[in-house]
Amino acid sequence: MKEFKFKIGGQDYAATVEDLKDGQMKVTVNGQTYQVEVPHKKAKGPQVVMAPVAAEAQTGGPKNVNSELPGTVTKINVTNGQHVKRGEVLLVIEAMKMANDIVSEVDGTVQRVAVSQGQSVNQGDLLVEMVADFVAAKAEVTPKPAPAAPAPVAAPAPAPAAAPAAGAKTVTAPLPGTITKLTVKVGDTINAGDTVLLMEAMKMENNITAEFAGKVKAILVEAGAQVQSGQALVELD
Repeated sequence: MKEFKFKIGGQDYAATVEDLKDGQMKVTVNGQTYQVEVPHKKAKGPQVVMAPVAAEAQTGGPKNVNSELPGTVTKINVTNGQHVKRGEVLLVIEAMKMANDIVSEVDGTVQRVAVSQGQSVNQGDLLVEMVADFVAAKAEVTPKPAPAAPAPVAAPAPAPAAAPAAGAKTVTAPLPGTITKLTVKVGDTINAGDTVLLMEAMKMENNITAEFAGKVKAILVEAGAQVQSGQALVELD
């Protein structure tokens, strides 16, 4: 079980993360427990959407978007009646010290935005009502990438050893997840609040930001790497 503490808007939070099985995790925040699913920990092998599921999609229909965890809506990118593409960011929720992009899983039309900017939401709350477009029925195979990323993660190992002597500061992972994109490089000078990388966790794309200004001394992970809660990601002078 992993434990960590953090602040959001000046309020203290204490959280624990416990691995269950088949990609399931139990996350407890200030005594309230949620069961979440981490996509990259699902059973190995390709995921096949069978014909009955695809046939249902061909008629279109409701495809509502609900909140995966408690947080605060910080930005809304769509309006009622707007057509969006699959993967397009609908809104942003701040939760657990991370900005989480809430994206559309389908091509479709926004029927109603059910929240407003600044509103606090709970897990399962309706965020956006949508109607999916008509799509042709077909079986879809999504290959599972081979989990060969741990080797690159270990490559920068010498960098952390120098951190204590230099008094370096590190940006760490607040939750288990998969690194999807690095937005800084060694030698860059950043400010507090700047995004240093993107991480997929709990079915959401999360902007991982620095808590302090500094110069990037070492990047300890690569895109595609799977990381655990509290793992060092970027080292700053």
